[in-house]
Amino acid sequence: MALNKNNQEAITPEEVKKEKKTREKKKRIRVRLIPIWLRVIIVLLLLASSILLGAMFGYAVMGDGKAKDVFEKSTWTHIIDLINKE
Repeated sequence: MALNKNNQEAITPEEVKKEKKTREKKKRIRVRLIPIWLRVIIVLLLLASSILLGAMFGYAVMGDGKAKDVFEKSTWTHIIDLINKE
């Protein structure tokens, strides 16, 4: 015989088995709708797109340029020359 949770009265082995079965039923198996590897890829894609869109927005709206000029090499060499200017 075992004691129940409150240590007040003894419970039978059958009751112990029933309690174990109910605990097993309560345990839920978690099924992920989106696997972890796919989540990582989605986060990386969102990060890359936000960087590109932010650069386009900054160059076009704040810098009064054309948004697609961000992707030209001459734009970035000019920016690097401005940063490294002595």
